Amino acid sequence: LYSITNNRFSFNISSFFVKAFESEILKIFIEENPQLIIATHPLIVDTICKLKDKRQISAPFISVITDFKAHKLYLNASVDAYITASEYTRKDLIQKGINRDKIYSYGLPLKQDFLSKTRYKRKNKEFTVLVMGGSNGHSTIEDVLKHILSCRNPLKVIIICGTDKKLLSKLKNSYSGITCNKKIKILGYTDKVAALMDEADLLISKPGGLTVSEAISKNLPMFIPFMLPGQEQENAAFLVESGCAKVVGNIDTLHYEIDSLIENPDLLMNMKQKMSELYPGYSCEDIITLGAKLIEKQLIS
Repeated sequence: LYSITNNRFSFNISSFFVKAFESEILKIFIEENPQLIIATHPLIVDTICKLKDKRQISAPFISVITDFKAHKLYLNASVDAYITASEYTRKDLIQKGINRDKIYSYGLPLKQDFLSKTRYKRKNKEFTVLVMGGSNGHSTIEDVLKHILSCRNPLKVIIICGTDKKLLSKLKNSYSGITCNKKIKILGYTDKVAALMDEADLLISKPGGLTVSEAISKNLPMFIPFMLPGQEQENAAFLVESGCAKVVGNIDTLHYEIDSLIENPDLLMNMKQKMSELYPGYSCEDIITLGAKLIEKQLIS
């Protein structure tokens, strides 16, 4: 579906959503009368722009692109400004014909915890792997854990199961505590992801746009053993091309890849350096300032 809508059928898909939601969205705008509109999903872009083109709404519109390569449905001449997660995304938009003066590579608006560069100071020297599967957990996390436990080197594993209570219970019952030379910590939903990233040396996760941005903000290299088709595949390709992540296509080799990283600290440091080069200096303040300027411009026009 992602590939289809990103090519010749994008107009038909967009038209369907405009027709389906235009009246409802207009009703919300009339009731709320916003001075500024910010959207993070491509399917809503054409609906909002259609209302702007028909002069049924006049508020400036900022589209936040949450992935690293922009889907075609993000693109519309009536968008007033684009916020991108990286300079890579900015260049991608320019290549697709978007006016460069409308594009701001301010990064995604992250929680303040992710903007701190203070690293967790461990009392011991164990290599720490953080495993995440998104807020809802992931069915292959147990397979990932099994292969991590096959590593020959001592390490600490932190698993975040998100809201998947069934997975949390299963892993706690089977893996809690210390196994051989491995320390295992299993968590459900947590709002301490930034601190856990500070503690970690490596992140194993699917490459969702927000997760990738958070990892970049923490200079945390990634191994990617699973991903969804479409945006996540493109995010993974971007990270691999940038030299700060590795796609582990065969999960049976995961423990070899981790051992190689532990035993080659220069490789790990190089991946961290590549991550730091991607960091655009995320700034919620810059996004707020941009929004205020667009509102002021609208008021005086």
